[in-house]
Amino acid sequence: MTHVSLACAVALAIPVSGVRVAQAADKIVLMSSTIGPIDSGIVDVLEDRFEKETGIRVRHVGAGTGQALKIAESGSVDVVMVHAKALEEEFVEKGFGTERIPFMYNDFVIVGPAGDPAGIRSAKTAVDALRAISAKGAPFVSRGDRSGTHVAEMELWEKAGLKPAGAWYEVYEKGSLGNAATLKYTDGKQGYTLIDRATWLSVNKDAPLKLSILVEKDPALLNFISLIPVNQRKFPGVNHRGAAAFVEWLTAPRKGQKVVQEFGKEKYGAALFFPNSRQWEAAHKK
Repeated sequence: MTHVSLACAVALAIPVSGVRVAQAADKIVLMSSTIGPIDSGIVDVLEDRFEKETGIRVRHVGAGTGQALKIAESGSVDVVMVHAKALEEEFVEKGFGTERIPFMYNDFVIVGPAGDPAGIRSAKTAVDALRAISAKGAPFVSRGDRSGTHVAEMELWEKAGLKPAGAWYEVYEKGSLGNAATLKYTDGKQGYTLIDRATWLSVNKDAPLKLSILVEKDPALLNFISLIPVNQRKFPGVNHRGAAAFVEWLTAPRKGQKVVQEFGKEKYGAALFFPNSRQWEAAHKK
């Protein structure tokens, strides 16, 4: 595994007339990924394990889902790992990607001050919680960056019949840095925010937070992460074979899916993600 910055990724894989500069084609796979799985550490583990088994190296760049897909629209990467269904479907429909492939999932939680000034701890649903936060004008921090987390948040506000605005609703100016940065900022502000559980567990483990999980286990908070190979017909220079091998390994029940199932248990006492590939589901049908 090698993590590279956005600028570095573009320099390494800049498209020229729609064709990426050749670079030991089948031995390097480039991926743009949503930031949460990278921050949790699972992307590093998956890439390292894959390279040891196949000899194929994976290099990734982290960005919010919207930006990760935008990078792929230039043909600069071979595969994406993202979590916003509507954006993913649009990406495939426009011909940039071949298909959405189920990979893994976790869930979002709504966190806030332990004192819970908006009184959402007793809310039956995430939508009810957002309505209460809005009604109280309690501070809420949004990533505001068209990332998968931001898209999920806005879908919940839409279900609540609200368009959040006002002094109580803050779009974090550095939200594009990811969920960990947003969570730490919200902790300092003692506000509310929507965050994925993996980020909560990893950040809280490293430096205990003052915030608490107040709303969880609502089906509307499930967070599904997909893989999408970049379309070779649109970008002939992509490493189609390498990406296909990586996707096959990630979705195999005894390979990548097993890593997903076990990741986090030793350090956090619980898995941070859950397997969700078609192959995994087929192998575990009762």
